[in-house]
Amino acid sequence: MSDLADKLAALKSTAVKQLNECGVSDIDHDQLDGYVNSLKTMVNNQDALLVSGTDESELETVRRNFVEKKLGVTNKDKAMAAIHSVADKMSGIRMKSRPAFYYLVAHELN
Repeated sequence: MSDLADKLAALKSTAVKQLNECGVSDIDHDQLDGYVNSLKTMVNNQDALLVSGTDESELETVRRNFVEKKLGVTNKDKAMAAIHSVADKMSGIRMKSRPAFYYLVAHELN
């Protein structure tokens, strides 16, 4: 495996572990793979692979760049409610995996 493939596999493994910790047992691996692969250009930037659940500017970035642009949800209140719900759900996890966070937000909004 290439270095990139190894890093993406580790990123997915961490996301699966965190999703399991949040009570998700029936993971849509195709959907999760999409979130993992969308981060392949940032795989060497550890900070970009994590979400701070307490930093409002970070959560606003998630809303703007993921919820609005990728999921098409333009209702800011609905989007932020889902994001805050996921941040609460993942509050026991210190280093929140961005793919796991995105996965949970997407499911919160569906």
